[in-house]
Amino acid sequence: MTAEHRLTYEAFVELASADPAVVGLVLKGSRAHAGMTTEHSDHDLYVVLAEGASTPLTRYAGHRTRELDLVLLSLDSFRDLGMPGFERYALARARVVLDRLDGDIGRILAAKARLTADEASRAAAPWLDAYANSLYRSLKNDRDGHGLAARLDATDSIGHLLELLFALDRRPRPYNKYLEWELARYPLPGWDTDELLDAVGRISGSGDASAQRRLFARVEEAARRHGHGEVLDAWGEDLELMRGR
Repeated sequence: MTAEHRLTYEAFVELASADPAVVGLVLKGSRAHAGMTTEHSDHDLYVVLAEGASTPLTRYAGHRTRELDLVLLSLDSFRDLGMPGFERYALARARVVLDRLDGDIGRILAAKARLTADEASRAAAPWLDAYANSLYRSLKNDRDGHGLAARLDATDSIGHLLELLFALDRRPRPYNKYLEWELARYPLPGWDTDELLDAVGRISGSGDASAQRRLFARVEEAARRHGHGEVLDAWGEDLELMRGR
């Protein structure tokens, strides 16, 4: 085994901290979520480099072992990462290990953790429509006796719903692994965390039509309060099936 494959997290942090080309180190994943670390958890580390800087650390680009995964990128690329994109939540809850920019690394992470009002509005409308679409299909399939289809559509609807609810609160949706962790520490305003998680689990597990309608009633109220009533109104009479009338 080469020395590179034996590289530990602690050894790399020491090495990178001594390199002036490195302006930031950011730890993401379970190691950045208190209480989520297990014996299987590795260290996922972003290595942020000054623009145009030359460094021998580039030999570690793509380094991936059971203990340490490294992503080397420029400062500008780090600013853009996840904006939008799948990495946004990981960065929203990441931990600063090194910041040579007088707090700028932390400010970049803070910006990723909070959607602008315009971003939130533009994201919420299509997620609301997608949620309504899957909900409608699930309830229609349940009505017509297509049990498997109803459950699959119900599960799809939950993914869209979570995107919507977090967008309404101007936050990126957490990965499923961190949903309970996130809500325990940062509840969604106006929602009881235990009740929401119970509904999500019940609907995902069984496609319970009554549970879906009860949840939709809460969602419709929240969506209209945030100015997205037109999205729902476009469903016309199909709303009655969603409401159970």
